Amino acid sequence: MARIAGINIPQNKLVYVGLTYIYGIGDKFSQQICSSLEIPKAKRINELTDEEILKIREYI
Repeated sequence: MARIAGINIPQNKLVYVGLTYIYGIGDKFSQQICSSLEIPKAKRINELTDEEILKIREYI
């Protein structure tokens, strides 16, 4: 389970949907994060590498 900003993100969610579980991140900002970090929208949380999770944490 990925833990970002103190929130456990469900494994089977798409990345841009899972990021909305974090307080203060809505649909628009989550899509902006994915496009800025070049993470495909079709990718799921459990498919993220440790490097990608670290990039998301640093971006937030």
